[in-house]
Amino acid sequence: MGSYRKDLAYIHDIGYGNFARDATPSLLGLLKRHGISNGLVVDLGSGSGIWARALSDAGYQVLGIESSRAMITIARKRVPDAEFRVGSLLKMPLPPCVAVTALGECFNYLFDDGNNKRALATTFRRILGALPRGGLLVFDAATPGRAAGSGPEQRFRMGKDWAVLATVREDPRRRLLTRRITTFRKIGASYRRDEEVHRQRLYSKAE
Repeated sequence: MGSYRKDLAYIHDIGYGNFARDATPSLLGLLKRHGISNGLVVDLGSGSGIWARALSDAGYQVLGIESSRAMITIARKRVPDAEFRVGSLLKMPLPPCVAVTALGECFNYLFDDGNNKRALATTFRRILGALPRGGLLVFDAATPGRAAGSGPEQRFRMGKDWAVLATVREDPRRRLLTRRITTFRKIGASYRRDEEVHRQRLYSKAE
């Protein structure tokens, strides 16, 4: 049924956007330190466009690639001067660009059934081919040890018109993290419930 559907996309944007906002100053500084002050930045897994907004405000052109149509809808409203495409970051053609970013552990998610080491290696080669000498790839990754203990861990957060409950389980042998997410979003006088399951392949720092 897809990932980050309408309600979870809304909740993620309004309730979990601080990661992108807090990282913005250091990320812009990283681009500047590498002599990248303008040009096209491709943002893989661009989400609701928070980082894309910062890039656009700093004078960069932005192409965001995101598999969630609901996230893309929010991003297009937030950054109307950027371009956003719905698709898999593993398969979408990449134009020549000065930098590629992939924030929020995008390479770990198994939304695409074909996401494995071989597919990631191919993706990195495509990124290399899109970047000039001196171009930059910036990404973060989820590593083993994300969930405490051996059993499921429950996490809960709520806002003015939403609540989210996540049951998180890590399989150390398979190095697989599973989040079973239940959302409640206020619509009129009632709350609408939805559920999603997100899985991540965990990679060691050496990998």
